[in-house]
Amino acid sequence: MTEIGHLVEKSPAPAVTRAAALLDLLAQAHGGLGLTEIARALGLAKSSTSNICVALEQAGLIARRETGYVLGRQVARLGGAYLRGFDLVREFYRVCEASQVLSRELLQLALLDGTQVLYLARHEGRAPLRLSATVGDRFPAPITAVGTALLSRLDPAEVRERFADPVTLPVWTDSSVRTVEDLLAKLAATAERGFAVDDGETHPGVYGVAVLLPAATAGGEPVALGCSMMKASMTAEHRDTVVDALRSAREELADPMRAAD
Repeated sequence: MTEIGHLVEKSPAPAVTRAAALLDLLAQAHGGLGLTEIARALGLAKSSTSNICVALEQAGLIARRETGYVLGRQVARLGGAYLRGFDLVREFYRVCEASQVLSRELLQLALLDGTQVLYLARHEGRAPLRLSATVGDRFPAPITAVGTALLSRLDPAEVRERFADPVTLPVWTDSSVRTVEDLLAKLAATAERGFAVDDGETHPGVYGVAVLLPAATAGGEPVALGCSMMKASMTAEHRDTVVDALRSAREELADPMRAAD
């Protein structure tokens, strides 16, 4: 069963789940997608796919171009409204710029979205690296440093339930975690170490580290602060320096008044 089929089977509103999957598909596409491509990717009949597209187009969530369907302007409005609710994003950029260490690095801010991570912010720094996720991207949580940091706070039973379907554990490189048992071992090591690592799991040449920032309020969501580095030029000393800087940034973001002292 495909991932979308698995989600639809459990969904209380299958039509909404299919529409959300279509939006996610267009978000990941490079250029537009035709009706046949969308139907094939989602495992749906063309007639059903067409009905979903018409409804989403009427809502302004997608638009039809010569190259096929693309995301509509309403998505940008909704995304902007969502991010405006995150004062943390603004503070993330401020803290990154103010840090002698982090200002030079490629950094990300992300939250957990089911079995994936959603990237909320990205600080470019001066690191010559363009292989990492950007704002709005979703990556599989188990193979990313930020995802590992966020998953490390969950009970093992919940981790087993979330990743029971093999489709939720995609293998991007030879180093990618492949089984739930391997993932649980990785999460235990993360908790013991105090920071998460992606050692070539998303890209063979990239090494990532991340720390967890707990939710500021009872109703809030935890986020992860991550840094991506080129493995070829990274040293253990530099990695430890970056991790220390990420921990300092976490303390400042967790306590905004600290910045005013």
